[in-house]
Amino acid sequence: MEGDSANTNLDAAIESLLNVEKQMRLAGDVAGTRKAVIDIVELCYKAGAWKTLNDQIVLLSKRRGQLKQAITAMVQKAMDYIDLTLDIDTRIELIKTLSSVSAGKIYVEIERARLIKRLAKIKEEQGQIDEAADLMQEVAVETFGSMAKTEKIAFILDQVRLCLDRQDYVRAQILSRKISTRVFEADPLKEKKKQKEGDNIVQDAPADIPSLLELKRIYYELMIRYYMHNNDYLEICRCYKAIYDIPAIKEDPTKWIPGTLSTCVYMTPIHQPLNYLTTLIPLQILRKICWYLVLAPHDPMQSSLLNATLEDKNLTEIPNFRLLLKQLVTMEVIQWTTLWEFAKHEYENEKNLLGGALGAKAAEDLKLRIIEHNILVVSKYYSRITLKRLADLLCLSLQEAEKHLSDMVNSKSLIAKIDRPMGVVSFQTAQDCNGTLNSWATNLEKLLDLVEKSCHQIHKETMIHKAVLKA
Repeated sequence: MEGDSANTNLDAAIESLLNVEKQMRLAGDVAGTRKAVIDIVELCYKAGAWKTLNDQIVLLSKRRGQLKQAITAMVQKAMDYIDLTLDIDTRIELIKTLSSVSAGKIYVEIERARLIKRLAKIKEEQGQIDEAADLMQEVAVETFGSMAKTEKIAFILDQVRLCLDRQDYVRAQILSRKISTRVFEADPLKEKKKQKEGDNIVQDAPADIPSLLELKRIYYELMIRYYMHNNDYLEICRCYKAIYDIPAIKEDPTKWIPGTLSTCVYMTPIHQPLNYLTTLIPLQILRKICWYLVLAPHDPMQSSLLNATLEDKNLTEIPNFRLLLKQLVTMEVIQWTTLWEFAKHEYENEKNLLGGALGAKAAEDLKLRIIEHNILVVSKYYSRITLKRLADLLCLSLQEAEKHLSDMVNSKSLIAKIDRPMGVVSFQTAQDCNGTLNSWATNLEKLLDLVEKSCHQIHKETMIHKAVLKA
């Protein structure tokens, strides 16, 4: 009887407030309408009538001529009660109700995005990764003018992370391109002074949204996961380089504890002093930069990063890696067996450090890069060489040497021709008619300049000699 009485009192109170809301709405009283709908939501929450709350939210949103400010206030108020629900099913039902009410309404688009994110988080905790990813992809936050920049980036990064978790690498790449890396270079102090974006007032980001530098770190960690799938070593190296250049890591590495990378193993002895920890993280990132530079195919970008890394002062703390990079920039043939004996311990030790192992194919790719380096060295010193001699220098069989040489020519990283009947490799480039004429003209110009200088010197000596005789 008491329950029926309470329900009757609740229904009577709601009916009374609905009449007040109607009067205020028809009169165009924004403040009064907003207060009436908030009172209805509060009344349902205090009574614990969650089903009634959902029904009233839908009813109020569909009333004729309902004011935008009233719907916004109602949705925001109801969102405060999501974490106060009794069970997970009630919470999901309330989120779905608010999401359906705010769908298609620009003035509550930010609230809807936050609701979808909370629902996706619940689905993810329940192990329903596919459903969580599909939910997040329904919202295009990059078009929201009034959402804070950091909140937009955090939302897109969650979309990318869920796509990577479900191994949808194509969609993850598409979503990651919505974030320009230049946004991470913006000055946060200047951004705070800018209060408007277009005609809309930009809302402040919630307290749980990370800072711009933290988002930069998360972004590059996710991109490392993506590029690891494709074994794109140069891009992985550039991602680690971007993380390495974050000022917060260099100033206080203890703040940077990697958590996004699933392969990341962070092992630090508890008994080690703090100064050990502050040098540990940057050096581990620098190790990864060195490894992926060595594994990356030779091209101008790789060569530029290689030389820039060699100038890093912190490289003196890891002399083995400095020596490894020095070998690659030196135009000398590298013996694979000697190099592997030298680097095998460091290679196997990577699985116990930040970022985890280098990958299943890393050892094979390392050997391939050393072979390519040796072929480039040979092409610098020889214009013609027999295939047998080339195979001896590379410590390979004739078939393997020919295969690797052909692969480099096909990838346009080297210009060479193989005369298979004669067994001769030519590294000379064939010039066309214009190139030959230009070289002749250049040589002729140099010859004429030399003749002119010689004549001038002869004339000068003759004049000096005549002056001496007259004296």
